Amino acid sequence: MKTYSKTVLVIITVFVVYTLLFSGYIYYSFSNFAFTDFYKRLELRVSTTAVMQLGDAQESVNVEEVYKDYLEKLPHQKEYIIPLTKAGKDTVRTKGIPKQLLQDALNNGKANFNQGKLFYSALLYKDKQQQEYMVVVSAENYFYNHHITYLRNLLITSLAFSVLLIVIVSHFVFRTLIRPVRNIINEVNKIGSENLHLRLVSPTSNNGDPISELTNTFNDMLNRLETSFETQKNFISNASHELNTPLTSIMAEAELALSKKRTSEEYETALAKILEEADKLEQKTKALLYLARTGFDGKSQKFSKVRVDEILLEVKDNLQSVNSNFKIKMDFSLLPENPEKLKIKGNGPLLHLAISNIVSNACKYSNHQQVYLALGASDNSVVIIIKDHGIGIPEREIQYIYDPYFRASNTSNYEGYGIGLPLSRNIILMHKGELIVRSIEGVGTTVQINLPIGDYKL
Repeated sequence: MKTYSKTVLVIITVFVVYTLLFSGYIYYSFSNFAFTDFYKRLELRVSTTAVMQLGDAQESVNVEEVYKDYLEKLPHQKEYIIPLTKAGKDTVRTKGIPKQLLQDALNNGKANFNQGKLFYSALLYKDKQQQEYMVVVSAENYFYNHHITYLRNLLITSLAFSVLLIVIVSHFVFRTLIRPVRNIINEVNKIGSENLHLRLVSPTSNNGDPISELTNTFNDMLNRLETSFETQKNFISNASHELNTPLTSIMAEAELALSKKRTSEEYETALAKILEEADKLEQKTKALLYLARTGFDGKSQKFSKVRVDEILLEVKDNLQSVNSNFKIKMDFSLLPENPEKLKIKGNGPLLHLAISNIVSNACKYSNHQQVYLALGASDNSVVIIIKDHGIGIPEREIQYIYDPYFRASNTSNYEGYGIGLPLSRNIILMHKGELIVRSIEGVGTTVQINLPIGDYKL
């Protein structure tokens, strides 16, 4: 049985049981009221009948007037006056009156009894001559016989309609609740390794409900997965690009030296150049290995208190060691007096990778002009500004800069793979931060990174 069917069945069962108990209580209460109220009416008529038939003349007249004015005749009402003798009490028999009623009345002085549609009330009464009589009044309880039956049928009909209504409502409510989950499933099925940049859109506006929490949790997982994938691609692209130049120089110099016989001085010069390029290769290899260690595997990386200013200094030194043409100017004029405001809870290597990608792009696309790297802090966040005077980004293309592999139309003369900025953005999002890019084509680009201060959970 499907979850939907089980849920609807449980709701219906609970509702039916509750409705049966509630209807049974109502039916029992009204039925009991009908008995009690009708017996009181019969007892009143028994008393007035006894006075009218067996009391003195004046009293009988007074009671009869009251009886006629205020007491209506009950359906099929009959009165019985039965004289009793001391010797014949135990053998009283009257046709049409139940034996049990007579016996209870003789024992208790009065009694009520019900047989089928008829209700009886009996009373022992003594006149002024001390003659004892049994007065009995019988009538049909119209309310019980008709209204209670109507109430029972009404409750049964209401129960049937209620069950139908609860089935419809359950179906509607369940479909309404399950539709967002089905939409999430459909969206998840569209996401694969080739389009990890896609994210789920919460079907509800309430950020506190389970559906929104599920959507946010899954998006956080996608951020981690995409970061892991893009980190690997970032390392491969950096390795292929950075290692190619010194390797080409080494191979070219070696081939040139071996192309013909050389003097000792020429061999020494060639070996010196090879050694120089090998040293560059070693430095770049160390830098790339450092980048490789920043890969996010979802398990080994831990978040701790890190100082952002130290990360920026490491980024500057690392990039300039990889490429000596990079010109980076640090601006710490906006640093807060309290160094604690420069500490955030995050992953140092990942933040290093994110900032390194952005600063590297700024240097590359500004033709190695000077890039400004500034740091400041407010009460709630640490702010990093990276500004260049490079080629900028066309206004119509800014909306696509976070799509993996996208490269602006004016970057054809620059090497790149279009994965650095999306990777950096994912890392910033993992740290609950914000990445803002402002750019004017031909003027330059300014990137602002806001990282919150506080012990938030990731």
